[in-house]
Amino acid sequence: MTDQDTGAAPQQAPQMKMSVLAQFVRDMSFENVVAQKGLGSADVQPEMQVQVSLDARKRPADHQYEVITKFKISSTNKADKAPLYLLEVDYGGIFHIEGVPEDQLHPFLLIECPRLLFPFVRRIVSDVTRDGGFPPFNLDTVDFLALYRAELARRMEQTRPADQPLS
Repeated sequence: MTDQDTGAAPQQAPQMKMSVLAQFVRDMSFENVVAQKGLGSADVQPEMQVQVSLDARKRPADHQYEVITKFKISSTNKADKAPLYLLEVDYGGIFHIEGVPEDQLHPFLLIECPRLLFPFVRRIVSDVTRDGGFPPFNLDTVDFLALYRAELARRMEQTRPADQPLS
C-alpha cells in the first residue's frame, strides 16, 4: 500500500538549509624574520610548510554554529633552513544550519563549512605575504574530507588500548 492508496501525504526528508551569517578574522599574526634581522633577499629559495586545524562549536542561538579554520604557514630558506616568515591566521564563520541529521552534523561542520571559508583564507594569505614583501603565497586546495578522516583515525588510535593489536 502506498501513500497515494491511503490518501496520506508522502513523507519527505527535511530540507537541509545552510547560510553563512558572518565571516571574520579571529586572530592573525605575520612575522617577517628577514626584515627583523635586516637580511638581504638574494639567494633566498623559500620552502613552505602549512599546518591546518579546525574547530567548531554550537552557538547559543538555535541552529547556529561557529567554525574556525586555523592556518600556520612557515617559510624557511631551502639552503640554510633559516626562517623567512611565519603567518598564523584563524578565520571563522558563523553558520545557520538546519535539516542536517545529528549523526552527520559533526562532519558537515568540519568538512563543508571550511570548504566555504577556504577561498577567503586563501586570499588573505596571498595578500598578507605579498604585502609583507614576499611573493604572494597561493595556498593549495585543502582536502577537508581527508583532514577529517585523518583526525578520526588519530583519535581512534589514541583510544585503542596499548595491548590491543591493530586490525
